[in-house]
Amino acid sequence: MNRLIQTLFCSFSLIAASTALSQQTESGIPLDSQWKQTVYEFVQENQQHTAWGLQHSERDYLLALELAEQEGLQLDLDVLFAAAFLHDMGAFQPFSARGNDHSQVAADAMTEILEPAGFPMHKLALVQGAALAHMYYSPVPDEPHAQVLHDADTLNFLGALGIARIISLTTRVDGMAQDLATAIATLENMSLQLPGTLVLATSLRMGQQRASEMQQFIESLRTQSAGGTAL
Repeated sequence: MNRLIQTLFCSFSLIAASTALSQQTESGIPLDSQWKQTVYEFVQENQQHTAWGLQHSERDYLLALELAEQEGLQLDLDVLFAAAFLHDMGAFQPFSARGNDHSQVAADAMTEILEPAGFPMHKLALVQGAALAHMYYSPVPDEPHAQVLHDADTLNFLGALGIARIISLTTRVDGMAQDLATAIATLENMSLQLPGTLVLATSLRMGQQRASEMQQFIESLRTQSAGGTAL
């Protein structure tokens, strides 16, 4: 009987492992290791936000892959996954209480998630470097993971996505979007300033296209709101 139970347990374990390794995120990113599932579940449970939550991380990952392919850059997908999904963790409680620079907080705190999850910790420095460089105003080292995450994150502030993200913050974030008029002013500033912060040639082309898309939207919005006075 003990041997039968042991056999059944092993069979169930293999089935569970096979099922787990076949999972993927909503956008199709493979969760092909246990640690990726753990990280994804952590973000899913703790980082829900319309502007810099779970879906933003998925977009950053996918766009970073696209940029790397266009630029002929070789990436370690373990590094990219960890960096894309944890780079903003410093903006969420309880981590946000540890400091004002959410990039630095994320770089310092991600060990607490990655190590117990089973992440290959010899790759941690690359993940931390990418997290530290992800903001549009951050210095970017000559390292492909940092470059593609920085540019993907910046591009996600431009175009239709950038519009949706910033408007979703209206009345929720002082300074950036305390009202609709301020949110639109933020969008206009981003359309003018962010393309010049991009690093890769592919990103620069995308950035100009997305900035133009934002400017067209702002122009139409002002036309329909008495020059912006009735927003």
